[in-house]
Amino acid sequence: MEKIIALYRFLLSQTDTRFLRYLHEKIAWNARMVGIVGARGVGKTTMLLQHIKMFLDVDKTLYINADDTYFSENSLFDFADTFHKNGGKHLYIDEIHKYPQWSKELKMMYDYFPDLQVVFTGSSILDIYKGSDDLSRRALQYHLAGLSFREYLNISENKQIRTYSLDEILANKVDLPVEHPLPVFREYLRKGYYPFYNEEGFDIRLNSVVNQTIENDIPLFANMNMATSRKLKQLLFVVAQSVPFKPNFNDLAKMIETHRNQVKEYLILMEKASLLIQLQSAATGMKALEKTEKIYLGNPNLIHALAAENSNIGNVRETFFACQTFVNNKVTAADKADFMIDDYTFEVGGKSKNQAQIAGLKNAFVVKDDIEYGYQNILPLWAFGLNY
Repeated sequence: MEKIIALYRFLLSQTDTRFLRYLHEKIAWNARMVGIVGARGVGKTTMLLQHIKMFLDVDKTLYINADDTYFSENSLFDFADTFHKNGGKHLYIDEIHKYPQWSKELKMMYDYFPDLQVVFTGSSILDIYKGSDDLSRRALQYHLAGLSFREYLNISENKQIRTYSLDEILANKVDLPVEHPLPVFREYLRKGYYPFYNEEGFDIRLNSVVNQTIENDIPLFANMNMATSRKLKQLLFVVAQSVPFKPNFNDLAKMIETHRNQVKEYLILMEKASLLIQLQSAATGMKALEKTEKIYLGNPNLIHALAAENSNIGNVRETFFACQTFVNNKVTAADKADFMIDDYTFEVGGKSKNQAQIAGLKNAFVVKDDIEYGYQNILPLWAFGLNY
């Protein structure tokens, strides 16, 4: 216990509180149990420590990592019991998915310690609704995405840029966040989605994030063996060399020598892990059950990490639009253009993109890269990065 407390205090002393992620203000921090999920490397741990440092009594609060070797021989529930009996009020548990009996013991904490608040983080594939220890009635769950373009600007350029609603973006009511946004936008597309963008060896770190997700997080959640894990990695490589594309599950199954239904399951797991985005049809009813329209990598940075030779600018543009708008909106495939959000249609391209593909459509917009300002139904691509 003493070593865990010492580490907790050290981590707090090293935590920078100058910038808070977009999700912080949306979380009901007073709820008895809160779960924050998200991909590796997007800043879940930092957000926990920031909240403790800024808003809680550090003497009645404790941060622990469920992957600590201490918990290989000691149960989380027993630890929480001891902490609670010694006056603890707020227990923050990081990487809960690394602990085998996480859902059962979280449920026990909630039921037996009504005056103890528990906040936990986990992989984005964590399912609090799964199994007999259903936490859905006990825990409020939130998903943390990577840095938006707005957040990247606020950190890298020391700005205080506010969020813009989709309606404001569509009405071209977005101010230039910096004098010339396009150069810094290019930097963001290359390595701005992850908070560690400015650390040495970014490319190595990002590849490590992908490998750890594929080799550890997903297999741990889905009870996969090593051979199945290799198929998962093989599938990601195949997808990375092809995106964006409309998947043929039979062809993909042949490539990795498995059943087509298994391919669908693998893609869902990788989507939950934020490695992929599956764009569904806007159709309703039976048509909604048809194949995924397109598959993208989870964010533009992954294109450079996994598919450098396939990092054509059209792919990067569409991936950026998808990953930025998915956070606050339901995004689907459009019949004649690239995307739909509600009743709005979007065609994404460069500054020479014309109106041909949206001709005759109502509420249709051309989203152009390489322009600073929008006008009428032409919108700058970078502006969609200010939506969260």
